[in-house]
Amino acid sequence: MSVDYAVVIPTMGRASLTVVLDALHEGSGPPPREIIVVDDRPDPDAAPLPATHDARVLRSGGRGPAAARNAGWRASCCEWVAFLDDDVVPPPDWKARFAKDVADLDLDVGASQGRITVPLPEDRRPTDWERGTAGLADAKWITADMAYRRAALCHVGGFDERFPRAYREDAELALRVRDAGYRIVVGERETTHPVREADFFASLRQQRGNADDALMRRLLGPGWRQRIGGHPGRLRWHVATTAAGAASVLCGLAGRRGAAVVAGAAWAGLTGWFAAQRIAPGPRTSDEVWRMLVTSAAIPPAACFHRLRGEWRHRAVRP
Repeated sequence: MSVDYAVVIPTMGRASLTVVLDALHEGSGPPPREIIVVDDRPDPDAAPLPATHDARVLRSGGRGPAAARNAGWRASCCEWVAFLDDDVVPPPDWKARFAKDVADLDLDVGASQGRITVPLPEDRRPTDWERGTAGLADAKWITADMAYRRAALCHVGGFDERFPRAYREDAELALRVRDAGYRIVVGERETTHPVREADFFASLRQQRGNADDALMRRLLGPGWRQRIGGHPGRLRWHVATTAAGAASVLCGLAGRRGAAVVAGAAWAGLTGWFAAQRIAPGPRTSDEVWRMLVTSAAIPPAACFHRLRGEWRHRAVRP
């Protein structure tokens, strides 16, 4: 089965990159014409990447995964470009199954999405972080394993590099590809996405994505979540929680103790409700409960801050 394709892997230098490259080098099936690893570390003097076999290595200067993927596919000249993340585990027959997925697709098909599986612990309930990662299995168009026809990428201009994180840039591209008249299909190949290690404040750092949500709203209008099949966001609740907390502090400083108590009670109730929603489906260990309590108090103001930052940064963007 003859398929003309390149594989593009953006990376920040994770050791897991070797696992991906080993699978592509040793697995069964027609090999890609080229494997392109895009080193997106901002430090030009960073240590060399782990063993890359015969992959071509490019540098993208730390501008984010959207820019890294653009650098990769634009450097290729194959009919298909398969994007893989550097922390997935392709099965030994990934190349064979990929070739079968794309070999006979009609020309109006612009992309083929792989199926993602996220292994979760079998001896306990998953943590909040693990449940978040597990959501990738149901997400549309994620570039953990996503192949685009190069003609479609050329037609729409590739990824929007105003998205600096691995967040929303894949869905935004897919919508533009579909709006250009292409279909996106789901293939039969499967790729495993393990849950990465996460520190105490990982969920708090994720709130930076609210700035990207502002860009999505500017580009696609208020109905953008429905278009990507996303769940309703919590921003309104975060705004209410943050406003109640701010009102409690301000009223206290102004000497209005009654109002401060009422606003403080509203903040505590909203924060406790948010924490309970995150704790209930989890393992409920002392470490997890403590993490949920602390981050549930910090997430609402962080989400509001990043959303305001995004709205200001992208204030001139038009659909």
